Amino acid sequence: MATDHETWLTLTQEEALDPDLPICDPHHHLWDYPNNRYLLEELLQDLGGGHRITQTVFVECVSMYRKDGPEEMRPVGETEFVQGIAAQSASGNYGPTAVAAGIVSLANLALGPAVEPVLKAHMAASHNRFRGIRHATSWHAHEKIRNAHTHPPEGLLLDATFRQGFACLHKLGLSFDAWMYHTQLADLVDLAHAFPDATIILDHIGGPLGIGPYAGKQDEVMQVWKKGMADLARCQNVVVKLGGVTMPMCGFGWHKWEKPPTSEEVARATAPYYLFCIEQFGVDRCMFESNFPVDKASCSYTVLWNSFKRIVQDFSHDERVALFHDTAARAYKIQPAAQLTPLHPPC
Repeated sequence: MATDHETWLTLTQEEALDPDLPICDPHHHLWDYPNNRYLLEELLQDLGGGHRITQTVFVECVSMYRKDGPEEMRPVGETEFVQGIAAQSASGNYGPTAVAAGIVSLANLALGPAVEPVLKAHMAASHNRFRGIRHATSWHAHEKIRNAHTHPPEGLLLDATFRQGFACLHKLGLSFDAWMYHTQLADLVDLAHAFPDATIILDHIGGPLGIGPYAGKQDEVMQVWKKGMADLARCQNVVVKLGGVTMPMCGFGWHKWEKPPTSEEVARATAPYYLFCIEQFGVDRCMFESNFPVDKASCSYTVLWNSFKRIVQDFSHDERVALFHDTAARAYKIQPAAQLTPLHPPC
């Protein structure tokens, strides 16, 4: 039975543009919360709008943690859970998309060296898909801005013990997804300089805020954000996900409209952000992302990807392939679906 929100989304419908362009969606979630289910069936419904989604990457969302055992090991349950969904998808019974071909989970890097057994447990839970961790550090003092589910203190990326944990992550060849607000970008620049050989993936273009004290101050926020992103772009080990600006926290207010925005409207509003990132980082260090179902608050999956395609419609074919597929596949070491090995190789 359709929810009121799903009914609202159907008020703006579009055909997929450039449907043959391969897409590796490097950021979505899977969960089963009370009255809020987003599992393989729901994801595939969103993917079914005509875009050619070849692979996806799951990113942690406090889903299916272990109920018992050491606190630091409980997030390993999320990797176990998603590995099962990925195996479902890999059966071929659910269409051609390799769902969760890459898995990004949580390990508490603030444990310092003690995080290594947790990282190795994630690797054991998914020997063929686990790629790294996201330890969200989004923090702000203002009461109207929600801090991350990890309950980070201010300046966590600069903490010496956290960096010992980060060193363990890097030693094991795993990537780090960074999630923060635009006011914190300097901390990530410092981290990237400290670990120049580590793969750092910035989620949601660094979280430019448009709520609370930043409501109605888009131009002011843009200038601060641009400075932080330009500094970060000089760190060659950092790649950036182009997406997340359709979250309500960015302040566009689409979720309050009588009907959802069209892809032209979304593209017109978000292009200045994404084009600046591409200008600074280059197509080989930028990847479009859906951030579903979080960004579903503002528009459908088909409309969102249409907006991305409109923004770069004048780019060359090779540049578009990089932005929509190859950068993500390289950053997350995604194999073609046919080459993904099963969880239990045959004897």
